[in-house]
Amino acid sequence: MTQNRIDHAFARIKSQDRTGFIPFLAAGDPGLDVTEALVLEFEARGADIVELGVPFSDPLADGVVNQRAYQRALASGTTLPRILETVSRVRARSIFPSCS
Repeated sequence: MTQNRIDHAFARIKSQDRTGFIPFLAAGDPGLDVTEALVLEFEARGADIVELGVPFSDPLADGVVNQRAYQRALASGTTLPRILETVSRVRARSIFPSCS
């Protein structure tokens, strides 16, 4: 059976009988270069998975902190295609192996 990186991470966490560390970042706040650096740093410091929030124009239910982060990200030119390019670069540099 093929596993993706998320399935692999949860299997690793379960086999180690521990809780996972899954931080959240608003992608593109304050810029995608910072997002890329932070994701790699989180991984280096033990994050099992990093959740990236995709900014959008009306995140009312996400709370004030995320609303402001998304506004800053959109103002810096963050778009979904640019986020996906950033994720591709991060995956290429990630210390966790690809799963197949």
